[in-house]
Amino acid sequence: MPSPLEAISTYFHAKDGNRPFLMRHAFAQDARLEMVVKTDAISFPSTANGLPELEEILVRRFATAFENVYTFGLRQPTPSDQRRFTCPWLVAMSARSDGGLRVGSGLYDWQFSSDANCLVEKLVITIDVMEVLPARELASIMGWITALPYPWCRPGEVVQDMPRLEKLAPVERYLKDLG
Repeated sequence: MPSPLEAISTYFHAKDGNRPFLMRHAFAQDARLEMVVKTDAISFPSTANGLPELEEILVRRFATAFENVYTFGLRQPTPSDQRRFTCPWLVAMSARSDGGLRVGSGLYDWQFSSDANCLVEKLVITIDVMEVLPARELASIMGWITALPYPWCRPGEVVQDMPRLEKLAPVERYLKDLG
């Protein structure tokens, strides 16, 4: 039986790997997306409805703007999270236009169907912090990110070997506040 863990992992692989066809294995046809963006470092439409719109916004359009994308769930769902699950996340990526990096964190609030398919019916993505770093930091950021267990890890694992860059301090504080 599919699970929230499988649906979310599939979403990570779809978005990060520019694989829109995988979205249908994670989201219901009439799924809804809400975005709460608390930073000027990145922008998204505030809502999207239906699988085609989600594929366009979360995968195709995203992949047009960004590459080297790694998204991590920072808490895994348990059996009691079959219908709803909230977890913090971390993302690191580089902009295709200029190589500038984005590193950020926030919350995912997932709602799943009650049938055996366990597909996402609604996703609220909150972007609490997003920092922009220069392209010259690509090696240090990608070295750190690619050493983490993908796509699930704990906040403590993330900050343990995080590069000590002033621009990453807000992300580090956010992750440490998660516990």
